[in-house]
Amino acid sequence: LETGIAATLIRKTTELGGDKPAVTCILLCIVTAAIFSSLFGAGAVVAIGVIILPIFMSLGIPKVLSVVSFMLSIGTGMFLNPVLFGQYTAFFLDGDGKVLYPYEQYVKWGGIALAVQLVFIIILILFCMRKKSVHSWAARRPVRRKMDFAPTPSLLTPFIPVFLLIVFKVPIIMGLLIGGFYALFVCGKLKSFRAACRTFNKDFFDGVVDTAPLVGFLLVVPMFNKAAELCIPYFNALLGNIIPHSTLFITVIFCVLAPLGMFRGPFTLYGCGAATLGILKGVGFEAAFLAPLMIAATTVMNVSCCITQSWIVWGISYAKVSTKEFLKMSVVCGWIICCILQVITFIMFG
Repeated sequence: LETGIAATLIRKTTELGGDKPAVTCILLCIVTAAIFSSLFGAGAVVAIGVIILPIFMSLGIPKVLSVVSFMLSIGTGMFLNPVLFGQYTAFFLDGDGKVLYPYEQYVKWGGIALAVQLVFIIILILFCMRKKSVHSWAARRPVRRKMDFAPTPSLLTPFIPVFLLIVFKVPIIMGLLIGGFYALFVCGKLKSFRAACRTFNKDFFDGVVDTAPLVGFLLVVPMFNKAAELCIPYFNALLGNIIPHSTLFITVIFCVLAPLGMFRGPFTLYGCGAATLGILKGVGFEAAFLAPLMIAATTVMNVSCCITQSWIVWGISYAKVSTKEFLKMSVVCGWIICCILQVITFIMFG
């Protein structure tokens, strides 16, 4: 963000789309997904959103479609985002703190999930834009100083941490540092090691402030998990004969009740889902099956579609879209995507 790489990616993509609104919208959604495969946080979403959303509106993309497709694109990239996955791993630890579901095991399913949601976004845009219509938008864009385009080689920066992690098993923190130094170098901002350290110090500070609530949440999650484990024998005694041991039946339940992943409900790990996960673990389901099942509902319904997510609240406010209009489209979209992903999960691990 600081080097202008993200803005350059977006603007070059807009130029590539030419005068075809649907094509430009699709290309920008693809770029957004790619950016958020490594970028994370409400601050990052706002910084990208104030560039992309006005472009959508000026192209005549309906406001609701603009916000929904942008938020779904963010969630799409999150399927491979190592930072978000690092938060998910807190829910899948054994008694010794060992991760039961590592990123290496997850990445194949995560890549498929990313592709499914991205294809759905493309179909959604083409379907909604089949009739050309122009909607004016009165919101002002923030006044920004003129910024030069970042060098073309720098556009690889957002993908470096993920690529290094998947291909060379480079730890994510090291990958982020390598990507950061690469960005500073190709953008001509690596004038001295001391100056680079100052830049990193500032970015670390801003990043910690941006993610502090999530860090606090993650500190409490293990406590909640342990408390839920104490309840498992009682839940098993009460519900053991009711909850089926069939992966097919559980998959159907998750498909039918997918919207329960919204509003911090029982199907999102960022809500009551931790208790649901504890109960299902107690029944005997393996992490390899439960993890993608819960992650799908969390990433799609909670991260991409729910108005309890901070950046979604910002988006609908910025675009002047009512929550009712947003939820009408986002719930249906998220529900369909969840059903597809749950079926894929059953086929792969059920």
